[in-house]
Amino acid sequence: MKWFITFYNEKVEAETLSFPPGILANFLHIAEMIGEYGPLLGEPYTKAFGEGLFEIRSKGKEGIGRSFFCTVKGKEVIVLHSIIKKSQKTPKNEMKIARNRLKEVKS
Repeated sequence: MKWFITFYNEKVEAETLSFPPGILANFLHIAEMIGEYGPLLGEPYTKAFGEGLFEIRSKGKEGIGRSFFCTVKGKEVIVLHSIIKKSQKTPKNEMKIARNRLKEVKS
């Protein structure tokens, strides 16, 4: 059985699909792998943050994209928040958005 990827809302879907072409292509490639093999691919594709929060690690010639996600019952992956990284470290406020949405989805 394959895994399904959905988005937290239309805004998150639009943000993710508006990644620059190279980053978007890498995101879509990783999303296909998640659909086939599940979300626990490990680095360099995905990374766990604990408490059920993970990230898709997309790269392209334009930079680095991050899409935070969680899994729910069955084989569904929900993309909670997506950003283009502008610094080495992921900003705390971006992580806070993802964690708040994770709590909302899990409750």
